[in-house]
Amino acid sequence: MALNGVLPDENYAICPNGYRIHYIDRGEGPVVVFLHGSGPGASGHSNFKQNYLTIAEQGYRCIVLDLIGFGFSDKPDDVDHPLSFFVECVKQALDLAGVTECFVIGNSLGGAVATGLALEYPDLVKKLVLLAPGGMSQTEEYFAMPGMQKMFEVYGSGEPITPEIMKELFSFGLMYNPKYATDELVAERFQIMELMNGHVMITMQIPYLAERLKELSCPVLAFWGANERMMPDSGILAVAKNCANLKFVIVSECGHWVMVEHKDLFNKECLEFFAA
Repeated sequence: MALNGVLPDENYAICPNGYRIHYIDRGEGPVVVFLHGSGPGASGHSNFKQNYLTIAEQGYRCIVLDLIGFGFSDKPDDVDHPLSFFVECVKQALDLAGVTECFVIGNSLGGAVATGLALEYPDLVKKLVLLAPGGMSQTEEYFAMPGMQKMFEVYGSGEPITPEIMKELFSFGLMYNPKYATDELVAERFQIMELMNGHVMITMQIPYLAERLKELSCPVLAFWGANERMMPDSGILAVAKNCANLKFVIVSECGHWVMVEHKDLFNKECLEFFAA
């Protein structure tokens, strides 16, 4: 069913750790798991709505998760959110969905979680798709990025986040072409933001993962927008130099969301990667 006609509100995994994780489940075939990024009002559907249905139509079972603290998943305000907690919730939700092996797609925070999942459970993750993943640069480098500075400005102002502020944040921080900051996207994100408590953003702890990429045993397909304003360019070399079995696609006229601004290219590359 759709909540208020905006976002799909569908399946819930009641995890052994006590938390509920929401997910969308479409199609049949090899499993593709989608892990979204962070920010105000983030959810799996709003990140990947132009991708998962297309991929499902090509013979895959697509599971689009809302990470703990986001979307329709639980939003605890009494625990910290280290990478291990995100990975634990994803793994337990996939266990309950009957997933024993899968391809994983992760953007930003979701890219860090996808990497952590592949490192912790190499038998589960058979192929990995990373879109400007988190954890590939040092903390101080992130603070210098204009998109991150805009995010901190919005969160640190103490003022309510309005749809207008959200649209400006997305246009400036996440996209090369502001036309993709549509009213529909803002409405979806604003709906979820009203459910969020902000605790996940304050307590999120993503370690430096670049040096651990050498431990990955699965093939990797990576994307990076040439006009990225959130993730430092050092992340490009971190991925390129540390992944042994890698195809890297750098996309011109593109910001943080390759899967939104260049959805056809992204979908095509992923399908070829999965079929190889």
